[in-house]
Amino acid sequence: MPRSLFPAATPEARARLEQDPTLKLINDFDWSGNPLGPIPGWPESLKGAVRVMMAASTPMTMLIGDDGILVYNNAYAEFAGGRHPRIFGQPALEAWPEAADFNRDKIDRGLRGLTTTLRNQELMLNRHGQMEPVWLELHYSPVLGEDGLPLGSLAVVHDITDRVLAEKALARSEERLSLALSGSSLVGTWDWNVTDNIVTSDDKFAAMYNVDPLRAGLGLPIEAFLQAIHPNDRDRVGEEIAKALADGSSLQSEYRLLAPDGETRWVVASGRARLDAEGKAVRLPGVVVDVTEQRRISEALAESELRFRTLADTMPQMVWSTLPDGFHDYYNARWYEFTGVPVGSTDGEGWNNMFHPDDQERARKVWHHSLATGEPYNIEYRLRHHSGKYRWTLGLALPIRDAAGQIVRWFGTCTDIHETKLVAEERELVAQELSHRIKNIFAVLTSIISLSARGRPEVKTFADELRQRIYALGEAHDFVRPHSHVSQPPENQGSLKSLISRLMQPYRQDGAERVIFLGEDTEIDDGAATPLALLFHELGTNAAKYGALSVDGGRVELTGRRDGEHYHLSWKELAGPFIGGDAELAGFGSRLISLSIEGQLRGKLERKWEADGLRVEIDLPVDALRRSARLHK
Repeated sequence: MPRSLFPAATPEARARLEQDPTLKLINDFDWSGNPLGPIPGWPESLKGAVRVMMAASTPMTMLIGDDGILVYNNAYAEFAGGRHPRIFGQPALEAWPEAADFNRDKIDRGLRGLTTTLRNQELMLNRHGQMEPVWLELHYSPVLGEDGLPLGSLAVVHDITDRVLAEKALARSEERLSLALSGSSLVGTWDWNVTDNIVTSDDKFAAMYNVDPLRAGLGLPIEAFLQAIHPNDRDRVGEEIAKALADGSSLQSEYRLLAPDGETRWVVASGRARLDAEGKAVRLPGVVVDVTEQRRISEALAESELRFRTLADTMPQMVWSTLPDGFHDYYNARWYEFTGVPVGSTDGEGWNNMFHPDDQERARKVWHHSLATGEPYNIEYRLRHHSGKYRWTLGLALPIRDAAGQIVRWFGTCTDIHETKLVAEERELVAQELSHRIKNIFAVLTSIISLSARGRPEVKTFADELRQRIYALGEAHDFVRPHSHVSQPPENQGSLKSLISRLMQPYRQDGAERVIFLGEDTEIDDGAATPLALLFHELGTNAAKYGALSVDGGRVELTGRRDGEHYHLSWKELAGPFIGGDAELAGFGSRLISLSIEGQLRGKLERKWEADGLRVEIDLPVDALRRSARLHK
């Protein structure tokens, strides 16, 4: 260390002092080219001031002479950031050019022997490579020489930037909170000085407790506010407040307030007591929130839940619900009565074990398909009864969707259809027996006709035609009779196309269809099947005798078309024998066709003998083809 600063220091003391990096900087600095000159030539008062400054932990700097040469301690070096050590020993105006005017003024005031104190002084400084706002508390004191004249100033620098920013952030937060609270009609705030029993509050809190806002803002005893609490809640609230004051715990109390007009409103008060060093409550600030509407909604929801459960438990069906992923979380009382299982034992995937082993995999696949697609769930399966037997059950479920279309829940029912299923099976047996007997009647008729015609050759042709017509009636009957899932034919039952395909089977050639259906198909019922069967039987028979089906390569195209409330069907024979002109048909078959179409089905029929084959145009009312259409009329 320069001996001029610490002339009496021992080697050990000098070694210790040189551990301070700024003291070492003073020792190593080349003062010969500086306006201050070498340290031994400094005034003793300046040396003494530098010694005091270097030992201080508070950021300090000297602004010496007309140029304000900077000499500072280690704490100021940290404040200078990236500017240190370049600015050490430099004129202040060059060291901090962004604050040149500010420093020029302080240098001049110090040389005039003036003291300056600044609080919350904001400066824009470049300490870390970019300009940033800095808030400082500054105190400038003149440093006097042996002649009593000022040599410069000693500046004590307190960086309060973090504190100011925190205060600004807090002010902004308080402002936002104030705006939020003032904009809300549901939240009020209070602060209770427990020691003096003075409660101050905002206007909303005062209004909730029927207190004049001006008086509440100035402060009132807590008893002035407690009077608004419903008498049935007042003692309980008092006990909760006393407990919060006693142990410093949080106050969380829900109670009713009475308005001057007698209206009751629910509020939730929240706060925490502030304790002194002795653990005694001195303040209790907090907020109160009006929860009347939430309370009403909660009560309405509870009432709705009660109504739903009451309705579900009084229904004869088993009712259940699941989460969107299919997790079963609710069953009504009927489910537990039917199955006899403990409550909650079939939550989640446990319900699948209630099905008959042969139905479990099928039921699981159908349910997972509904979950994946959102399609309604519809299945029949056997469900284990509390008796241990399995009973047939109809399972139905629909998804509940939110406003965005997302499934939020599934609601479903299980209906015991065991007796209905047994009755249906019995009815199927009866229907099959009845059908069998009707077919036997057709067979008996056919046999009678054959026997009757055997001794009378002149009626053989008529008998053959009659047998074929009876065959067509038998096919129509078998086609439209009720079927079970066992007897159901593979084709689409009740379809005009499938009826024609079945009736025209005898006219196939080498396995290929010769009567081809094109266009739009339509549904038919038993009322329409019989006349249509007779129609196509007669057309097919005539085509096989005289028309397109009587020659190799001939064929028939049937084209269907729906037009509003009418269905149009066109029979066109192709590649048949040449027809020279219009033919007239007045036989029984022709009359049978007209009777079937125009009489029974209320339609229209028109024949056209074209050069390449017969064309028959048939126009039928849709409601004559199927019962469902007639019911919608």
